[in-house]
Amino acid sequence: MKNSLQKGLMVIITILCTSLMYSQDVSGLVSDSSGPLPGVSIIVKGSKNEAQTDFDGRFTIKNVGKGAVLVFSYIGLKNQEVNVDGKTKINVVMAQDRSELNEVVVVGYGTSKKKDLTGAVDVLSAKDFDGVSNTSPALLLRGKVAGVQITQSSGEPGSAVTIRVRGSSSVRSGNGPLIVVDGVPLSGGDVSAEGTDLLGTSSAKNPLNFINEADIESISVLKDASSTAIYGARGANGVIVITTKKGKSNVPEFNFSTSTQFSRKAGNFNVMNADQFVAASKAAGVPSIPADPVAGTPAINNQDYGGRNYNWEDAVLQNGLAINNSLSFNSSSENSSTRVSFSTSNNKGIVKNTGLDKYTISFFNSNNFFDKVLKVDTKLLYAGINDETTLITNNASYIGNVIGSALYWNPTRPIYNADGHYNVVSETYLNPVQLLDSYKDYTNTSKLLGSINAVLNLGSHFKYNFLFGIETSASTRKSQILPTMQIQGEAFFGTVPGSDPAVTKYGTASIQGLNNFNKTFENNINYTNKFSDNFNLNALVGYSYYYYLASGFVTSGKGYDLAQTNLIDNIEGGLQNEFRSSSFKNASELQSFYARADATFFKQYVITATVRTDGSTKLGANNKYGTFPSIGFADNLFQDKDGLLNNLKIRANWGITGNQEFAPNSAIGRASYGNNGTLNIDTNANDNLKWETTESWGIGTDFTLFKYRLTGTVDYFYRNTSDLIFPVPQASTQPGPNTPRNKNLPGNLINQGLEVSLDYKIIETENMSWEIGANASFLKNEMKNFSGTVGTGGLNGQGLDGAYTQVITNNKPLYSYYLYDFKGYDASGNSIYTNAAGQPAGLGDASKQLLNKQPLPKINYGFSSTFKYKGFDAVVSFYGVAGNYIYDNTQNAYFFKGAFLGGRNVTEKAAYSEQAQGDPNSPSTKFLQKGDFLRMGELTFGYTFTGPLVERIKCKNVRVYANGSNLLLFTNYTGFDPEVDINKQVNGVPSAGMDYLAYPRSKGIAFGLNVTF
Repeated sequence: MKNSLQKGLMVIITILCTSLMYSQDVSGLVSDSSGPLPGVSIIVKGSKNEAQTDFDGRFTIKNVGKGAVLVFSYIGLKNQEVNVDGKTKINVVMAQDRSELNEVVVVGYGTSKKKDLTGAVDVLSAKDFDGVSNTSPALLLRGKVAGVQITQSSGEPGSAVTIRVRGSSSVRSGNGPLIVVDGVPLSGGDVSAEGTDLLGTSSAKNPLNFINEADIESISVLKDASSTAIYGARGANGVIVITTKKGKSNVPEFNFSTSTQFSRKAGNFNVMNADQFVAASKAAGVPSIPADPVAGTPAINNQDYGGRNYNWEDAVLQNGLAINNSLSFNSSSENSSTRVSFSTSNNKGIVKNTGLDKYTISFFNSNNFFDKVLKVDTKLLYAGINDETTLITNNASYIGNVIGSALYWNPTRPIYNADGHYNVVSETYLNPVQLLDSYKDYTNTSKLLGSINAVLNLGSHFKYNFLFGIETSASTRKSQILPTMQIQGEAFFGTVPGSDPAVTKYGTASIQGLNNFNKTFENNINYTNKFSDNFNLNALVGYSYYYYLASGFVTSGKGYDLAQTNLIDNIEGGLQNEFRSSSFKNASELQSFYARADATFFKQYVITATVRTDGSTKLGANNKYGTFPSIGFADNLFQDKDGLLNNLKIRANWGITGNQEFAPNSAIGRASYGNNGTLNIDTNANDNLKWETTESWGIGTDFTLFKYRLTGTVDYFYRNTSDLIFPVPQASTQPGPNTPRNKNLPGNLINQGLEVSLDYKIIETENMSWEIGANASFLKNEMKNFSGTVGTGGLNGQGLDGAYTQVITNNKPLYSYYLYDFKGYDASGNSIYTNAAGQPAGLGDASKQLLNKQPLPKINYGFSSTFKYKGFDAVVSFYGVAGNYIYDNTQNAYFFKGAFLGGRNVTEKAAYSEQAQGDPNSPSTKFLQKGDFLRMGELTFGYTFTGPLVERIKCKNVRVYANGSNLLLFTNYTGFDPEVDINKQVNGVPSAGMDYLAYPRSKGIAFGLNVTF
């Protein structure tokens, strides 16, 4: 027995000694076609022995057996396995992963390989953003993802972006997608105290302004029920998942980027200059203008009009300037990684007294504990934003907008009188420079997004995931109009503090505050198991809780002394009867239970099943919970085959999602106190209010052809939204306001379409590559089983208040135009329309016509080209729409013959028209135009310096670039710009395709520098 133990011990010692004798350290260099690669993972196959390449792409891995196999892996590149065979030096050149089906993408509550997806998911990575001049992450998607329409109708710095994924799935509720940043869903509400100014409704601000583009690692767009049903009641409009960067480099790495952009107005308003105005006035027989002793101007006869020429656009516009700087640090080791970044942005708008300044800070830290049993990630994103704006409102009359005032002002009239004071005509004919100088509007916003994510490995198959996230913002807006700016409708009558006699005064001041807070708890358990080569299972079950709170206040005053200039700090100093103060607080909660299972059979067939049950405080007492299931199937018919067809996958899916993007307290009853102290019931509770639900199905295919050169995706989808929520006026039973009651109405909103995406690698060599891409989506929408007609698309302007241009009605596309059919002018210059019988008629006898024309594009498309040769790169991208119509409310309100004959400036077309001076304005087809356009979104030229010269200055690479944005536009639209989305809602029902006095869009050229060291 003793001898046996001694022999066994000798065998073990011999094996250990042999193992040590034949283990060694292996070092080398890892690179790709561009040079050394930092952060490449190297692992001894079948073991936990691993290492990473350093800043220069070099590595050393210890205790490697002579017969071991090293596995080299890097995101976006093909894994390589190398037999050691006793070598101590190994150099590896990694190649691109030719099969995009092996690409790992971020989806809801996890990641997946493309080949295992059963739904429609598009992904953009950081390399797709290089050198672009956009200031919003949403604009990075513009023209690059089929089925996604991105519209920014206002050129104001930081203005909101409208995002539509596969059309509009709701009539009344929100149509924007859910946005998730690092696992935390954003609230979707206004971030800053925007939305109303002192004379109307101003442009909302972009809720993604707090993100620095340079911090983004990837953006995933989830488009169908198979991919969005995991988000249940918030997934009906699609989901955009933004993932920010983490620490990757094995040695400390810094990256600095800076850019300066110069911009100016992109289009033309086409109003007349002084010479054109004089010529048109003579042709129209406008009488001479007498001398004005106050203005100090001589008499103007219609032979020369004084020879003066004032460009009022130049008086209110300027050249824009944007300066952006960003600095980041990242580092990683085997058990931890860190990334920190700081950025500043100073953006002066092209309209005077407008701009946006911001700074952002981001922090990421990840640590492994207990031999990688526990991983804890911490992320923080903070932004401070200072915004200045002016009077450019969506629904102001023709007297309340800086752009409008500049458009209609007589170009022969001076800005100032001889005594240096503003040239004032009347309370309805405003000096645009005076209006610009008399209005101040500042907003300060702070926003924080943070999360803690812990992943606990429970054996080889189970993982527990916990996430706690918060989103909070605080915003204060201060605005005022000086009392020297006397505007019609803005005169106030009352008493001032310490004075008994009632007086008439001007001037308005307001302070608004808005605070948003939401918190998210996620708990889920993930199970993965490879039962055999022919069956894999990945399952997830979890619980989610989401809480949202919005609170705010408004304090305002009106009627101030002419000498007062700082009204904001003395709001109470106005008329006593015009002082107002109010506040609000709204809260909502959402709790959810969800599960998902992904099963792969024979490495070819994939089935994904998802179910989520949501409970929301927004819904009625009888319908607070809803369940949203989905199922998807995929068949990878061809995988990495040689020849003509390399990959082919077909997909099919079905599911139900919900929409709860409507205001909190929508189902509760409302009451108010009257002047006599009585309690009035404004509207009763609706205990039966339930989710808007969207049932959808789709089929698609992903393919790769011609030796991996052509990659494509084709999808067809059908979406049916029911239980549409509308605000319905209630019969008043007692005195008090008649607040509309939210109800689910019968009807279905159908969206169906086809999406195509293609990418082709024309050239792919070691030193040169050229890739082109194109995508298009074809969309059709229609209301079904809907009774009644709902109007929207309200108009502003002289004689137009209360008129509307669009309707929602059965068997017609959403927001179909409903207008008088303009047929020209009669002999007296009055407009001719058609009556119900289709015969010519004047406005009094005419009938509005329901047209087969809609504002939503039938086709959205984009294409791009990326060329690289050694260090040089050139990228160009275009996007456009077709099949839509635009209603030009600006032309309707401003450019008519009567305005010109009354002394206002107009377009030459209006000045020389046959229209009579007294011909009334009306909503008609005269102002309806096709909205097709093609725009060059970005053009970038860059050069990346590498090699000994860069190494001498201790840098990895240096890149310089020039970028042009919005340089070219092709369209037949005669308005300022065809990319419009001014919300001209009526009774809370939104509109589309309306053009009215938007902040002008700009075009710019930027120069930038990126340095990695």
